[in-house]
Amino acid sequence: MTYGEARIASNESMSKLTINDLELRGKRVFIRVDFNVPLKDGVVTDETRIRETIPTLRLAIQKGARLIIASHLGRPKGGPDSKFSLFPVAKKLEALIGKPVRFASDCAGPVPESKSKTLGDGEILLLENVRFHPEEEKNDEAFSKQLASLCDGIFICDAFGSAHRAHASVVGITRFVKAAAAGLLMEKELTYLGRALTDPARPFVAILGGAKVSDKIEVVENLMKIADATLIGGGMAYTFFKAQGLPIGKSLVEDDKLELAKKLLDDAKQNNRKLLLPIDHVIAPEFKATSTATTVDIAATPADQMGLDIGPKTAAAFAAEISRAKTIVWNGPMGVFEMPAFANGTLEIARAVAAATSAGATSIVGGGDSVAAIHQSGLADKISHISTGGGASLEFLAGAKLPGVEALTDKPAERVATVSSRVTRRPLIAGNWKMFKTQMETSVFFSSFSMLVDGIKQCDIVIAPPFTAIHAAVEAARGTQIAVAAQNVFYEKEGAFTGEISPQMLVEAGCRYVIIGHSERRQFFGETDETVAKKTKTALAAKLTPIVCIGEMLQHREAGTTEDICRTQLLDGPGSLTPSEFSRILIAYEPVWAIGTGKVATPEIASEVHRLIRKCVAEKFTAAHASALRILYGGSVKPDNIQGLMAQEDIDGALVGGASLDAKSFASIVRDCAGR
Repeated sequence: MTYGEARIASNESMSKLTINDLELRGKRVFIRVDFNVPLKDGVVTDETRIRETIPTLRLAIQKGARLIIASHLGRPKGGPDSKFSLFPVAKKLEALIGKPVRFASDCAGPVPESKSKTLGDGEILLLENVRFHPEEEKNDEAFSKQLASLCDGIFICDAFGSAHRAHASVVGITRFVKAAAAGLLMEKELTYLGRALTDPARPFVAILGGAKVSDKIEVVENLMKIADATLIGGGMAYTFFKAQGLPIGKSLVEDDKLELAKKLLDDAKQNNRKLLLPIDHVIAPEFKATSTATTVDIAATPADQMGLDIGPKTAAAFAAEISRAKTIVWNGPMGVFEMPAFANGTLEIARAVAAATSAGATSIVGGGDSVAAIHQSGLADKISHISTGGGASLEFLAGAKLPGVEALTDKPAERVATVSSRVTRRPLIAGNWKMFKTQMETSVFFSSFSMLVDGIKQCDIVIAPPFTAIHAAVEAARGTQIAVAAQNVFYEKEGAFTGEISPQMLVEAGCRYVIIGHSERRQFFGETDETVAKKTKTALAAKLTPIVCIGEMLQHREAGTTEDICRTQLLDGPGSLTPSEFSRILIAYEPVWAIGTGKVATPEIASEVHRLIRKCVAEKFTAAHASALRILYGGSVKPDNIQGLMAQEDIDGALVGGASLDAKSFASIVRDCAGR
């Protein structure tokens, strides 16, 4: 975790309600997302935006909500258009979330109304494209009321990319619900961008690129007032050069913005603000990928050439400035990034931002080409936050109020959540098979177990087989409510790490959960709190749900240091996450001293440590985080003690070892957890 992220985590405060503030069990919840994804021949070609909102949807499912999901897609004109239907998105969402997704052929009226009323807890209904109704973009009151009638008074907005639009499904609906809250993605965007504007760790460096000054006038003006240094590249730099009387050849320029550029340059000089422009650039005679490229200083630009990328001296100067930063905001490419000959400047900036992040800065990257450069460089996991906002991000950075954010319900100023306040947490039973069961044994187990737990919807069921049996488990669990977990993960995306498995590999294999920091990993393989923190963060980035283990050994229990050990493992491990990230994990408490030692951890002893964990979470994050956190018990759970454990208010399920290897025993534990 970077210094900047820790700073955000310790200072984060949301003035608006979030999903973590709401009781959702048994209620129809209208969730506005941004599923405006590219389609080709009825197939989703880039699922990034769908993946980004999965954590919010899974949390809503865990909280027992009945999900009614709405989105726009494309720009249909005047009514329904099959090429903009969300039906293909429903299929992609179903594959990603591992649950059936019903689809309504309309977003308002009798069809979605009847389907919404048949939903059970944790079930999902995706509505057809809201822009098939012209009333959506008009923020029509009657249409807004129709949308609101589909839910039980609860609206969650996770579509930050649409928050700058005053549309019915973003703004209008909020007038007809009891509570309008931010989803996890919305909260994350507001946290990172808001902190950069209001209380950034310094030095703060803003990097702005792209073709036109006119696209980012307000952003440049606003960030120049806040940032310690503003770096400008891309086509927009040439308007500044011409305003200074420098030669620009045939480079892109906005003549009607020359006075504005002069004003910005004068403001920077008069107020002693650091504004850096390129000192050299890559030029070519034509705007073509095949044009012959050369590099010259800006002052030596020939009349028959145009600038298409920043040069190496500029890249080095910008990188030096970036290396000193503690907060970085980057929006826009340094050149014509889509052409390989003119992409190097943007890629160099991507590498500089990633390096600064690794050195402790908080980095925020937005804008299509900037984000593409980060991904193309394989550096996405090195960036603190990649914004999904597009136009919303730009307006927010410009200091504008976003209608979709302003419409959310404010948290009452006097509201103080307490750690002991009881919230309904969905139980979860996870079986950790350790180094037991072959692929064939896995298939045999599932053939029996899946029938024994069929129809149980009151708790989540997870099984973590050995890696070689993951595929067999995923195939056997298909069509059931059982999720598959991995027993470990590495903290890098790829590389020369013999024997290790990356989070992306686990996702591709079909895993939805991963166990991190198990006592046996700590005892036999040198797992540390630092590696637990790194693994948890990369697992979250891959959209896995981590089950993070903490717990004390016998010598700690006997020395009376249980609280110190658990607190340290919690704070130095998952406690290093941002609040938004932390809300997506589970904790498993393992009393190592009571596993295979003949000593017994009673339900009361277990509950005492669970309360301690919640107390630590409340101190580190908020009481709402503490109340929402699911904590599993992982100390020799068996059919004969599960009822006593689940009777404890602070125990939300179990991480089961040996008893999970027998289908009947494990099914008995699941049924008792579910109250069956």
